[in-house]
Amino acid sequence: MSALSMRRVGRGTGTVLAWCGAAVYPAVLFLTFSHGRSALHQLEIPASAGLTVLLLLLLRRRALTAHAILLLAWSFALLSLPAGGVAGLLVLVTDVSSGYIAATRTRRVSVPVAVTTCLLQAAAVAASLHADEFLLMTVLLAAVVTYMAGNAVRTRSAHAEAMREQATAQAVAAERLRIARELHDMVAHSIGIIAIQAGVGGRVIDTQPAEARNALDAIEATSRDTLSGLRRMLTALRRDDPGAAPLGPAPGLGDLGRLAEATRDAGIAVDLRTAGEPRPLPPDVDLSAYRIVQEAVTNVVRHAGTDRCRVTIGYGDGELAVEIEDDGHGGVVGAGYGLAGMRERVALLRGEFAAGPRPGGGFRVAARFPAPAAA
Repeated sequence: MSALSMRRVGRGTGTVLAWCGAAVYPAVLFLTFSHGRSALHQLEIPASAGLTVLLLLLLRRRALTAHAILLLAWSFALLSLPAGGVAGLLVLVTDVSSGYIAATRTRRVSVPVAVTTCLLQAAAVAASLHADEFLLMTVLLAAVVTYMAGNAVRTRSAHAEAMREQATAQAVAAERLRIARELHDMVAHSIGIIAIQAGVGGRVIDTQPAEARNALDAIEATSRDTLSGLRRMLTALRRDDPGAAPLGPAPGLGDLGRLAEATRDAGIAVDLRTAGEPRPLPPDVDLSAYRIVQEAVTNVVRHAGTDRCRVTIGYGDGELAVEIEDDGHGGVVGAGYGLAGMRERVALLRGEFAAGPRPGGGFRVAARFPAPAAA
């Protein structure tokens, strides 16, 4: 027999023995109190105490069944030995179990349990002790206070669970938005380059085979880069899979040379400029700055109607400035998610973003990030 099977058998045996003890609990409790003071010298008292603890522990498994056994047993105990101490134990033990039910069950369950418990407590106390109104009000007040305490615990736990679910939903939404931005920035740029190169190749394939071959080479290189980027992203999403490939580095400003080369093959010359002393950047700033340049250059390729643009990376004291300008048509760039995605990237890093037509013609995209030196 396997170790798992043995554990299951042992657990099942323990459960059966526990409920057997719960079944004999009312009889043991009755015998304990029916002997009066002489019970102090017998074994009923420790047996009753142990079984009471057992019933309280069984509340976690079968709360209603355990509570019913406790209520029945202590009511009979009070009838067998009418005494204030037994009445106090009846109220204490059954109110504890009733409060636990109020803390762990819905009001549809806990309210009837609390009402039934209070009524049976009052009936047992009145029948055994001929209690006056003050004692009965005390029993009622104890039941109400216990129920309110348990209900408050349940309400607080429900509120905390709702807050956790809301936080999880917000985290999932933020992650979906991040993945959408990454896919848009990666795929939109590559597809724009591929579309232009395919158009060029189609126009010159008969008259200039060499240019058509260059266009096909550019399409192949861009496609490979895009597939590599998608593979990195999918690997990151599947990083818990032991069979996943190792995660490659995310692109950054150090890859702008390759981006400029691919854009130049599409017919747009990118003038890369650097202001200040380049330094290592935090990974999130480095990736976001690269994606903004990539998306802005893609918009130049697709919408500006010009053959050049200028990209300026400024390393300031504790900040990074990115600016992309062109001398094309200007105006609004497309109706997609490009500008919105750039604005969201900058906002997430508590930066500043601006985009719009230039006074002298063309379009300008500018972003500024807080960027302390990376460790």
